[in-house]
Amino acid sequence: MSPSRRDRLRQETLAEIREAARTLLTTRGTAAVTINAVAREVGMSGPALYHYFSGHDELVQAVTADFFAELAAEMRAARDAHGADGSVSARLLATCRVMRGWAIAHPAEFGWIFTSHVPPTVTRSADSARNLAGRDFELVFQEEIATLWETAPFPVPDDLPPAVREQLSAYVGKLGVKLPVEAVYVTTTCWIRLYGLLCMEVLNQLDYIYTDVEPIFEECLKDLAGLLGLDYEPPPARPSAL
Repeated sequence: MSPSRRDRLRQETLAEIREAARTLLTTRGTAAVTINAVAREVGMSGPALYHYFSGHDELVQAVTADFFAELAAEMRAARDAHGADGSVSARLLATCRVMRGWAIAHPAEFGWIFTSHVPPTVTRSADSARNLAGRDFELVFQEEIATLWETAPFPVPDDLPPAVREQLSAYVGKLGVKLPVEAVYVTTTCWIRLYGLLCMEVLNQLDYIYTDVEPIFEECLKDLAGLLGLDYEPPPARPSAL
C-alpha cells in the first residue's frame, strides 16, 4: 500500500529537519544543533518541531543513524565493487579505505558518530534508530569476516578471560553472525586499532608528527591483514602530479 500524501509530507519534513541539523553541525559545530536552531532553519517554531521529534536526544539519534547509513552504503559499494568472486582481502581493504576517505571528507559527521558521548539510555536500547543503523554498519565488516572464517579460519586465542568471553558472547548474540567468540575478539581488536588511528587523524592529533597519514594507515591495514591471515594488497598508485 502506497503511503498517503500526509505520510509523504511528514517524511519529507523529517528529512528536511535532519538535513538542517547536519548543516548546523558542519558549519557551526555540535553545540549549534539545538531544537530551536534547527526549527529556525526549516522555518518553524521550536514547539512545532516537537511534533516530529520528542526532543533533542531523539533528533541526535536520527541524524546519527543517517550518518551511519551513508557511511555503510559507501563501504558496501566499495566492497561489492570487487564482486562475490573477488578476494576477501581486496574486499575488506577496500571497505577500510573508503571508511577512511569518508571520515576525512566528513570530519564533523565522523566526530558526531564516533567521538560523541552516547547516553546510557541509548546504549541500552537495542532497537533505537542509532543502534540499528550502527549494527548495519558493523555488519559490513562482520559479514565479510564470517565468510572468511568459513573458508580460511585465522588464528585466535584460546585463553580469553571469562569476563571478556561473557561480554563477547552477548555481543555476538545481538549481532547475529556465525562467528566464534574467539574470532570476534580478534576482529574487535582490529577495529579498535583502526578506529583509534582514524580518530587521531580526523581530530588532527597526529599533525605534529605526520603531514600524510595514509602510509601509516596502510601499515595498520597490513598488520590487521596479518592478524586475519590475509595477504595485504596495496592501494592503486596515486596519479602523478603534472
